[in-house]
Amino acid sequence: MQTAIAKSGLSRRRFLRRAAATLTTFQLVPRHVLGGAAQVSPSERLNVAIIGTGGQGITNLKELLKQPDVNISAICDVAELWDNSHLYYRHHGGRGPAKQAIAEHYQQTPAGKRPDYGVYVDYRRMLERADRDIDAVLIAAPNHIHAVAAMAAMKAGKGVYCEKPLTRSVYESRQLAKVARETGVATQMGNQGHSSDDIRQAVEWIRDGAIGKVREVHAWRGGPNRATPAGRPAETPPVPEGLDWDLWLGPAKVRPFHPVYAPLMFHYWWDFGTGTLGNFGCHTLDAPVWALDLEHPVMVEASSTTLSKETTPEAAMYHYRFPSRGDQPPVELFWYDGGLRPPRPECLEPDRDLPLEGGSLMVGDKGALLSGVWSGSPRIIPEPRRREYQPPAPTIPRSRGHHRDWIDACKGGPPSSANFEYAARLTEIVLLGAVALQSGQTLNWDGPNMKATGVPEAGPYIRGHLREGWEL
Repeated sequence: MQTAIAKSGLSRRRFLRRAAATLTTFQLVPRHVLGGAAQVSPSERLNVAIIGTGGQGITNLKELLKQPDVNISAICDVAELWDNSHLYYRHHGGRGPAKQAIAEHYQQTPAGKRPDYGVYVDYRRMLERADRDIDAVLIAAPNHIHAVAAMAAMKAGKGVYCEKPLTRSVYESRQLAKVARETGVATQMGNQGHSSDDIRQAVEWIRDGAIGKVREVHAWRGGPNRATPAGRPAETPPVPEGLDWDLWLGPAKVRPFHPVYAPLMFHYWWDFGTGTLGNFGCHTLDAPVWALDLEHPVMVEASSTTLSKETTPEAAMYHYRFPSRGDQPPVELFWYDGGLRPPRPECLEPDRDLPLEGGSLMVGDKGALLSGVWSGSPRIIPEPRRREYQPPAPTIPRSRGHHRDWIDACKGGPPSSANFEYAARLTEIVLLGAVALQSGQTLNWDGPNMKATGVPEAGPYIRGHLREGWEL
């Protein structure tokens, strides 16, 4: 099967023209010195501290409370209360709601008595004062806090679970992977779809040759991107009671508080996030990156609607080129967001359409494989190819659950499959799109040396900014 790129004769130059047209209309201290635990005996309870109890933090907290061998030993958030009622979480976050969730959980248990736990505003003080009471740390703070918090926890010998994207810059991802290897702590990124049976099936099918050699990948996130002002707001409302704004900023440059940044909209401000690609790429690109063993792209380019130095665009397209890997051919990968979608594949049945919500499409020379945003519900197309294909026996160990796998790893079990070695690779791929977009240049990427050859403008975006006192 000839791919859509080959059929259309799509080149780098034509990609950018088409996109433009469319978009216009740290020395390590040994763990025994620090008092941290390398791992916990399988028969012991794992003491977990949570950094960031906003929307996703509360969700993670409730998942951990379900685990009979987990004890929440500390919670930390810069705010007493986050009002998430108007967001998709539809619940409040912060220290107060976290304490309430813990109390409600133990009221429903036979003993009805909750263990003591610490409550903190600054995670650095938490790691200093409660070191011997913490075996592992779950991080669900905003993206710009991920790297500094994860690094501090790993240096203290704690296992770390960190929400996606793993970091806000390529340099941070590279550093976290390095220190994870050096410390040997158990790690996991919060791309929950990675622990599903669905993504394992998709990877097994691709590796079995279900759709032949894959040379092309399309991925997208449907619907418009969240509306964000192009510049910083002029007004400076008072900081809400119970919020330590300077700690919320952490390593980011100082600016006045405004609700357009927090609790959730940080994703769409360059100082704190990396837009829709950063927010969803570690979910939707997970299956292609895993199945196709994608690592360093050799080229990345991007185009978008009007680009602001402060905020991410309303819509964007990204194009990556990956070299051949062993017997696998080169791969062209495209990402679309802000309501944009890829061209309809010729092998898609007339009565079916690409899902509006988003997903990924791996195109091979014998068909294609379509998956959802979180790599769910993989389906081989066209239908005749799906019917004739005989799936292999499972070859990838099935997961006991995304949190459960990390807990087991912290207690001496096998590494979780979305550990920082893999998570950093996936995150780096995602973030390179943002580097290309912000620099305004095509990146000829030298992955081993973490350098965009001939594009000095990309350097600051590759490394990112860390405020004095917050260095890795």
